[in-house]
Amino acid sequence: MNLAIRDIRRNSGRFALTTIGIGMLLMVVLGMGGIYRGLVDDALVVTRGVGADVWVVQRDTRGPFAEISRLPRSVVDRVATVPGIHGAKEFVFHTIQREHRGKPLRMGVLGLGWPIDKGEGLPLVAGRPLAQNHFEMIADESLGLALGEKLRLAKDTYTVVGLTRWLVASGGDGIACFTSRDAQAIQFDEPGESIRLERRARRARADAIDFGRTQPRVLERAAGTSRDIAALPGPAISAVIAGLAPGVDPANVQRIMGGWGDVTVYTATQQEELLLKGSVDRARRQILLFRVLLTIISAVIMALIIYTLTLDKLHPIALLKLIGAPNRTIMGLILQQSLIMGALAYGVGYLIGMRLFPLFPRRVLVTNDDLLRVAGIVLLISVVASLLGIWKAMRVAPNEAIG
Repeated sequence: MNLAIRDIRRNSGRFALTTIGIGMLLMVVLGMGGIYRGLVDDALVVTRGVGADVWVVQRDTRGPFAEISRLPRSVVDRVATVPGIHGAKEFVFHTIQREHRGKPLRMGVLGLGWPIDKGEGLPLVAGRPLAQNHFEMIADESLGLALGEKLRLAKDTYTVVGLTRWLVASGGDGIACFTSRDAQAIQFDEPGESIRLERRARRARADAIDFGRTQPRVLERAAGTSRDIAALPGPAISAVIAGLAPGVDPANVQRIMGGWGDVTVYTATQQEELLLKGSVDRARRQILLFRVLLTIISAVIMALIIYTLTLDKLHPIALLKLIGAPNRTIMGLILQQSLIMGALAYGVGYLIGMRLFPLFPRRVLVTNDDLLRVAGIVLLISVVASLLGIWKAMRVAPNEAIG
C-alpha cells in the first residue's frame, strides 16, 4: 500500500480542510489573472471593434480614451483626401450618468459614423443595427436595458434596437451606441435656461459694438440659434478614424498628416499602447502584486502543513529508518503528499472559480494559458513546500523509534 495515501487517510479531516483552504487561495490567484485579462480586453474592445487603422486626434493629445480630444468635423474630409486612406469617419466617445428607474445609470456613449457605420460590426446578441439617423440606440446588456425599451437622454427619446455583450469601456461601464449626431446632441446638451442666457449674452456683446448698433439683423442673429451664426463652429468630434488601403505603409500616412498643425496621428497599435499604459497600467501592476503575494502565502501555508504532518509522524519515520527503509522512500512519502495536496487544491480552486467568476461585476477572462501557468506554479509550490518536511524527516535518528 502507498504510504502517502495511507497517511492521508489517517489525517483525512485536516488534509481535506487544508486542501480546500489552499484551493480557495489558488482560485483567487487564478481569478486575479482573469481579472487582469478581462481588464485589458475590456479596455481594447472599442479600439478593436471600430476596425480603425489610423486614429487622428487633437494635436498633442493622446486620444479620446486618455484625455479630452476635440476636432472640427471638417477634419474628416481632409483625412479622406490623403492617399492610401479609405473609409474616414468621425468618432465620438464620452461617458454620462443619468437616473433611470430610480437608479443611477452610467454608460459610455459611442457615436457611430452614420451612414458608413451602422453598427454591423458590433457584437450583437439580439436586435439589429441602427436603421435611421436619429432616435435609435444599441446598448450593452450590462446596462440592464431591454430590447425595445425607450430611454430619455438630453431632449430626445431613444429606442433600444439592439443589444451587445461585453461591449464596455475601460472603466467597466457598459457602452451605448448612437449615431455621431445623436451622441453629440447628448454630449453638448444644455438646459433651456442656459441656452437663453447665452443668447442674451451674445446679443449684449453684439449691441456693444458699432457694427451691431448699425445692423439690426446682426442683433437678431446673435439672439437666435447657434447654427444661424456662421462664425460659431458646430459641435466638435473626439477623433477621426480611418482604414488603410492594402499595401499602404502607415508611416507614410503619418508623415503626410504629421505636417498638419492641428492634429496628431496614431496607428491602431500605438493607440492601444497609449490606452494600456495609461488607464490600466496601475491596475495591472496592482493585480500582479496581489497575485504574487497570494502565491507566496499559498506556498507558506502548504509548507507549514506538510511540516506539521511530518512532525506528527516522526516516530513512524524513525521506525522506517530503524528497519532499513531507504531515504528515498521517506522523501517520496512527503513529496507525494505535497503533490496530492497541490493537485486536489488546484482542482478545488478551478471548480469553485468556474462557478463564481461569472457572478463578478467585471469580466474574469481565464484562458488555457492561465490554467497551464497556474498548474505549473502549483507544481513548483508543492515541490518547494515538501522540502521543509523532508529536511525535518532527514534529521530524525533511527534510535528515536525506541526512545
